[in-house]
Amino acid sequence: MNPLATLTLVSPVRQSPAENKSLSRDRASLKRSCQEFEAIFIQSMFKSMRKTLPDGGLFKKDNAHAIYQDMFDQEIATEISQKQSMGLADQMYRQMEKHLPLPKKK
Repeated sequence: MNPLATLTLVSPVRQSPAENKSLSRDRASLKRSCQEFEAIFIQSMFKSMRKTLPDGGLFKKDNAHAIYQDMFDQEIATEISQKQSMGLADQMYRQMEKHLPLPKKK
């Protein structure tokens, strides 16, 4: 007996526009989250690198300077993660994308 002869054809389930929009929203949200994580990682690297620099300079470093430096590092890290990615966000996206629901074929 041929096993292929016993198979029944199933009509493909069509995906509604709402489901399609939800899947694309999930993928965009995942991409954004991965970029935000990469930005946090880069900011942490900047902070660690700054700790290796000796203190000194023209101006005394106070609390306001530290806050400004953190805000500046955060903005630079965000720009790097969005425009010149180190590749961490892309790798994370590829790993986690496998766990998203697959789009249904039309």
